[in-house]
Amino acid sequence: MPDAPIAVAMSGGVDSSTVAALLVRQGHPVVGLTMQLWNQRRLPEVSSEGATGRCCSLDDVYDARRVAEQIGIPYYVVNFEQEFEERVVKPFVEEYLAGRTPVPCTLCNNHIKFDRFLELADAVGAQQIATGHYARVRYDETLGRYQLLRPADASKDQTYFLSGLTQPQLARTLFPLGEMTKPEVRELARSMDLAVAAKSDSQEICFVPNGDYAGFLTAWLKDRGAPPPPARGPIVTTSGRALGEHEGVHHFTVGQRRGLGVATGEPLYVIATHQETQQVVVGTNDELLRPGFFAKDVNWISIEGVSGSARAQVKIRNKHTAAPATLHATGDPARVEVVFDEPQRAVTPGQGAVFYDGDRVLGGGWIE
Repeated sequence: MPDAPIAVAMSGGVDSSTVAALLVRQGHPVVGLTMQLWNQRRLPEVSSEGATGRCCSLDDVYDARRVAEQIGIPYYVVNFEQEFEERVVKPFVEEYLAGRTPVPCTLCNNHIKFDRFLELADAVGAQQIATGHYARVRYDETLGRYQLLRPADASKDQTYFLSGLTQPQLARTLFPLGEMTKPEVRELARSMDLAVAAKSDSQEICFVPNGDYAGFLTAWLKDRGAPPPPARGPIVTTSGRALGEHEGVHHFTVGQRRGLGVATGEPLYVIATHQETQQVVVGTNDELLRPGFFAKDVNWISIEGVSGSARAQVKIRNKHTAAPATLHATGDPARVEVVFDEPQRAVTPGQGAVFYDGDRVLGGGWIE
């Protein structure tokens, strides 16, 4: 009986293309699959057709198909736009309007790129899937659990966005680039003469061109026939002193300094936003520091959970340097209290919190 194929999530970028080509070179049967998630021509008032730095564009689909033809594998495109809108875009909008700062790439990984992709793999008879993420998976015989690990290339670490992966998902997932550096991947792509070897990396959220979150929210709500977000509210200090007005809390996120529209002679930062009162609270950099927080909906990966307390390094956003902290059980396995050794700046409700023990991802949840 022939070996079952490996289903490769092909985004059209150099990483996933290299994964597909590498597996073919190693002798594995491979099927390339691309998930069409967002129509880049939608919402023309905020679209930037032809812009670079985005993922999931029509050009990316073309590039993925071109690589699949080049390496001689079957290739399919599957439209998941409706599910992506309901499970990623809609929660993103709702969180922003509620004064929180969501992480759509994590939602997409949790609900679409792994959950639904494994169903696609089943449909083509694949027992395993492979992606171009920079991460590693290892099975721990003692614990009887799959562990998610940081990659060899720390500068490309994507484990922050993968903290929602479950044991069944990790059991079927391959990260072939986990032991490689980005320059090594580029060189490998060039050595295989892949058409995308010199293609730049995607950086923007696929459905928010140029990072204009506020413009996207307004356009998306209008497209859905929903009322626009509240347009005005007060800007106040932490002591309650009014400094001016703003054009909607959805324009602001915790830690923001630019674009506040007020001047007091000292740098001010957004400390909090309150959807109920439409208040934007500003203060000094020191007022951004927080000793800790509670995380909800925690997904434990390398361990079963926390009983009592446990030490960890905690990331509160993707570019944050993981800070030493103690995790305290709350009685709810999916909720944990995090107490930092030293207060951290801009702990933002809605952001992901990921817990590490060295290279191991212990788990991750969402900042309350």
